[in-house]
Amino acid sequence: MTIEDLKKSGSIIFESISGSKAYGLDTATSDTDIRGVFILPKEQFYSLNYIGQINNETNDIAYYELNKFVELLSKNNPNIMELLNVPEECILYKHPAFDHIKKEDFLSKLCKNTFANYAFTQIKKARGLNKKIVNPVEKERKSVEDFCYVRDHKQSILLKDFINKNNFNLKSCGLVKLSHMKDCYNLFYNENMNYNGIARENANEVCLSSVPKSETPIAVLYFNVDGYSTYCKKYKEYWDWVEKRNEERYKSNISHSKNYDAKNMMHTFRLLHMAKEIGLNNEINVRRTDRDYLLSIKNAEFEYDDLVSKAEIMKEELNTIYDKSLLIDRPDLDMINNLVYNIRNNFYNIK
Repeated sequence: MTIEDLKKSGSIIFESISGSKAYGLDTATSDTDIRGVFILPKEQFYSLNYIGQINNETNDIAYYELNKFVELLSKNNPNIMELLNVPEECILYKHPAFDHIKKEDFLSKLCKNTFANYAFTQIKKARGLNKKIVNPVEKERKSVEDFCYVRDHKQSILLKDFINKNNFNLKSCGLVKLSHMKDCYNLFYNENMNYNGIARENANEVCLSSVPKSETPIAVLYFNVDGYSTYCKKYKEYWDWVEKRNEERYKSNISHSKNYDAKNMMHTFRLLHMAKEIGLNNEINVRRTDRDYLLSIKNAEFEYDDLVSKAEIMKEELNTIYDKSLLIDRPDLDMINNLVYNIRNNFYNIK
């Protein structure tokens, strides 16, 4: 089912603008995020075709089926809890069935950890992105041969250096596995033999050759499998990031040279402030009154280490706040199960 199919089905019971525009933190280049809730048609819900979530490729638009939505609410997932208190002007559609889902039934002391833990994942993302920015990976992909080393007298050198040093032809090389020595091979060279070389094009491992017993190896070759695997993962992650990154955000991050993603750090403090407000006032304040302060973080007006220290102090404060809070320990699952049943049953009967 696509988003277009979902909208035609009449199954949506809630739809809202979310993200920066709901927080009041949007700028001229901000995207419009949409979140919603739907109830699967009866025949799909009772079949093997259950769908828990429908979203577009960038995840800017996402709709959650009632079961998944309420399950995430019961765990006090921050992104989902926000939908229970978005500003009225952000609500695009609300079916009467959605009014039965009340924040008072879900707000609990679980928020202390869910909001704080999510906040600290943003800190890691903030620093992690900088690693990509300051350590770019060359577009030309390295090969297996770039991770092969040869013992040359008392030292090991790159296979390619060994080949160049001896004016060898890679295609005339042959490998035979050395028993009892992991990732080590006898290296043979003979321009008159039909050897297979070191590795085939785009291969992820070395290739072996059939070598006559009369041949004498010229060296021992070691293939750094772990190093090659790590490189391949890093290469894929980097170029996937380049392909999908938000160019405006990327340019902003490299312009301030503070070695972190300022937008991630802004969300760290938004989440910590929200967690504090929930613990003190039993309220989910989506529209931010601390807009100026949060945008100053987004503008990279602070040092990364200072922000992390402040976040650590705020996280510790949450322990005291939630110890004194009148919030329930966790949502009542029996009540929630009845709620979901009644909402779904009434919706199907009306339909």
